[in-house]
Amino acid sequence: MKEISLSAKIYVGLIMILAILAAINVFLPQGSFLSILPAQELPASKPVLAFVNAVIMLILYGGLGFIGLKLSQKLGFADIWDSRVTNKQRFLIPALVGIAIGVFFIFADIILSRFHTLGPLPHPPFPTSLVTSAIAGIGEEIIFHLFFIPFWVWLISFVILKRRWQNQIFWIIAILSALAFAFGHIPSVMILFGLNAVSEFPFTLLSEIILLNGVLSIFAAYYFRKFGFLAPVGIHFWTDMVWHVIWGLA
Repeated sequence: MKEISLSAKIYVGLIMILAILAAINVFLPQGSFLSILPAQELPASKPVLAFVNAVIMLILYGGLGFIGLKLSQKLGFADIWDSRVTNKQRFLIPALVGIAIGVFFIFADIILSRFHTLGPLPHPPFPTSLVTSAIAGIGEEIIFHLFFIPFWVWLISFVILKRRWQNQIFWIIAILSALAFAFGHIPSVMILFGLNAVSEFPFTLLSEIILLNGVLSIFAAYYFRKFGFLAPVGIHFWTDMVWHVIWGLA
């Protein structure tokens, strides 16, 4: 019987943490979301929603991430626990990069929010901000990097182009992933600001969403390929810790 690799065990652990936190998050204060979606309008009771969230994370996110993990290994990306990667590269560097990006988010929002009337981007209340930082750090990285990038690089470079131009294809897909990541945040921002259509977005606000999420996504993609999946998880988590948790409490 083939022994399960340490990388696979770590991945399963991350999925379990993601599922548990997604369930817990249902019971935490939601701030602006709660005022827009009162309890009586919830599609089901909170325990049911918590269970559904956990199942989605285990099956959908877990399944897509597992596919991405196998494809990333086939493409030669650094594994989750790669012997070629040091703990400094795996944990410390991503933490420092994430903190720097979080500081960039703060200053960019202070400056760009002055150019429209909706004000600064909102933050979840504490301790929800702490939990959602971990959820986003794992869940969004699974979808937009661990699955999205290896799948499309493998399909285009390995299958269609017969193993040619992998580096060039990687960066094209990384940019597309960054755009998908940025536009994926638009619906929640519309809800928070009470906007009914994308056409109602101030141009500066739309540009800010693309800029902030795009910068985070490009760094996460680069370090994902270089240092393994724990690196983008760390970058995303520490960015949100500075941006949503620390700045959100300020």
